[in-house]
Amino acid sequence: MPEFTAITPGSLAELVAERAFGLPGAGVIAIDGADAADPVPFAHRVADLGVRYGRESGVVAVHDFIRPASLRLEFGHTDELSYRTAWFDYAALDREVVQALRERQRWLPALWDEHTDRSARARPLAAQPNTVLILAGPMLLGRGLEFDLTVRLQMSAAALRRHTAPAEQWTIPVLLQHDQETTEQPDLTVRWDHPDRPALRID
Repeated sequence: MPEFTAITPGSLAELVAERAFGLPGAGVIAIDGADAADPVPFAHRVADLGVRYGRESGVVAVHDFIRPASLRLEFGHTDELSYRTAWFDYAALDREVVQALRERQRWLPALWDEHTDRSARARPLAAQPNTVLILAGPMLLGRGLEFDLTVRLQMSAAALRRHTAPAEQWTIPVLLQHDQETTEQPDLTVRWDHPDRPALRID
């Protein structure tokens, strides 16, 4: 059985930052977590610590690389297969963020505005040779993305039900199935049922 130890949110952010900003050169970090886990605020908390290490950092939300409604909702608003395979443009994340940082020293902070369902009209940003980008959002693992460090904010089915809006409850089986079927193991696994009292896997 996996062993976990209690850790404060602040200490967890410090640990991830130490690992992330200790990487040589440019790096791409994944904070993998369901929307219910609020991975983006945690990613910003880690990114803010980059100043201490003299590193430039940025956060990219998976939801800013969502596909247009005409594509993701082609089979309805609650189609589970679409949610797993067609809602988020992971290929664009790879092309415009992961590979763009490494190959062209630039990155795109957003591709599509989910609320207006229009292009985000974001301009690519220039990156320093030691820039660290943190990608945050659901189902990042198992996509063939080349991350330098991966962190999984793991929530049980019960916790997902508690923290997921009623209209989004249909996504929970998809998230759980993706976690079960993904063979890529995170570098750091964190029990996140109670975000104010996380627990870090230590074995």
